[in-house]
Amino acid sequence: MKISGAIDFNAPALKYARKDFPLLEADASVRKALETIRREGIGERVIYFYAADERKRLVGVVPTRRLLTASSDTLLCEIMVPRVVALPAEATVLEACEFFVLYKFLALPVIDEERRVIGIVDTDVFMESVLENDETSREGVRDDFFEALGFHLAEVRDASSWRVFRYRFPWLLVTVTGGTICALLAGLFEATLAHSLVIAFFLIMVLGLNESVSAQSMSVTTQALRSVRVTWHWFRSAFQREITTALLLGLACGTLVSAIVWIWRADARAAFVIGGSIALSLVSACVIGLSVPSLLHRLKLDPKIAAGPVTLALADIFALVIYFTSAWVVL
Repeated sequence: MKISGAIDFNAPALKYARKDFPLLEADASVRKALETIRREGIGERVIYFYAADERKRLVGVVPTRRLLTASSDTLLCEIMVPRVVALPAEATVLEACEFFVLYKFLALPVIDEERRVIGIVDTDVFMESVLENDETSREGVRDDFFEALGFHLAEVRDASSWRVFRYRFPWLLVTVTGGTICALLAGLFEATLAHSLVIAFFLIMVLGLNESVSAQSMSVTTQALRSVRVTWHWFRSAFQREITTALLLGLACGTLVSAIVWIWRADARAAFVIGGSIALSLVSACVIGLSVPSLLHRLKLDPKIAAGPVTLALADIFALVIYFTSAWVVL
């Protein structure tokens, strides 16, 4: 999309990014960081300093105020902010503008698939470059630019109640469908529940833990998707991390609940079924919490709206299948 022949909203934002910036080592001291800045210079304008690990991957942002006021022996990793909003390398001009409006930052790093910083987009430099035009048409282009940006951002935010309803309700039908499937599953294992009431007692806990873990994993993934491109390499790395986390969470929660069941009911088999089911279901919950937002993002659907209902519905179904099947086999 172009306006007045001057602005191409689909142009890469990297085209307007500055390359003259110092990249600091996260494990370096403030003294060493300042020496690096003096040696390499700071370019036209610096608002934030970015820190990288030994592989040059972005790991944090160091506000100028913190850098100047911290003691010289302080490590950057102690004063940096680890959560960094960054633009992926393929981000367009329009997406960069949306980031500036939504996050209120004065500069944003541009990163590649390995999270290496390849440029910095500064609001002032960015706007001057994007709106570069002759004096007679500059004001008109600027007005058109913000009008177009405003309509894009307001598409959902300023929509009518009916439009928001139509946008959100279909995804809630996923929750209704998931709940119906869960009810049918419970009906299939009615005899198992009647035979061992302790299984029914802990059903809410199993579902609650499962939904909590899947929601946590989904939130972390949704946050990460703001600044990364979904590739098989990224997904594989994130999957390995989530599996490790899921195993630890599953073992911890499963062991704790097993102990509670055994102490309360003195039933070793029930304790094994409930604890083991929790451990397995939490692993599936983590995987679902990672996979659903990633898939929706890849399909160009909004994971913030759709991921919640889909993730929780799938997590509940998998949890009940694992829980009831384990009880049916063991008890």
